[in-house]
Amino acid sequence: MTTTVREAPHHNNSTCVKWYSCKLAECRARFNARRRALRAGTAQPARILVDAEPVRQHILDLQDAGLTPTGIAHLAGLAHTTVWSFLQAAPCRGRGRKRYTTPETAAKILAVRPLTAIGAMRRIQALAAIGWTVRKVAERAGVSSRWTVDLRPDGSITLGHALKIARAYEELRHQIPEKQGVLAGHARRSRERAAANRWPGPNYWVDRMDVIDDPHFQPEHGLTKREVIAREAHWLMQQGGLDREAAAERLGVHKSYVDHALREHPDTDLAA
Repeated sequence: MTTTVREAPHHNNSTCVKWYSCKLAECRARFNARRRALRAGTAQPARILVDAEPVRQHILDLQDAGLTPTGIAHLAGLAHTTVWSFLQAAPCRGRGRKRYTTPETAAKILAVRPLTAIGAMRRIQALAAIGWTVRKVAERAGVSSRWTVDLRPDGSITLGHALKIARAYEELRHQIPEKQGVLAGHARRSRERAAANRWPGPNYWVDRMDVIDDPHFQPEHGLTKREVIAREAHWLMQQGGLDREAAAERLGVHKSYVDHALREHPDTDLAA
């Protein structure tokens, strides 16, 4: 049996010795000289690397929240093999589990957060605003209608389910439900329910798709000016530490307007 020897792409640095077992005398000498310099502290590493353990722990936390390594790689914009290298060794390449990584790779993975169901909910609600029933949306997405009913804004969701709902949304938002098998009465009830709950429709989200999945974004669809002022004043007082007068000044209204706004909407979590 013969063993294939991989040829190094070039001999400009120590990579040919480290990864390709280059035997050229000048390459071995360069490799050994650099290793001695690194040990003596007289040379800088070729790349600045950071500890991979915090990244690995973050990946494990994301897995506990329902994301797969492939899903994490998709959200981070990395190859799935990069994420897997933090979790397991690669014996076929003669490497153990990753111990160090570049700051750029670490930042991309650490920026990934568990997916919440808020984006899927908003898409389903937007479709309801134009007459689509939950069952029809679930059917088109290829998910259980029971699963869609049980969605909660603060609940987690797998990337696969999120993508299925997103694809169904893109397919259905331009179609008329009654022409796609939804009974007229069911479509009417969906629209009435959406109107009663003030769910924004697809037209509202068309310019806001960058925040449709953001749990911190609060849609202002169907809100009166006083409701908006009540919401923003409450946030300024609770998060910014302002009193009503200072909040009113920040919002460009009189303090009495803030008082009326908060008084008119005491039944929401936005009122003081």
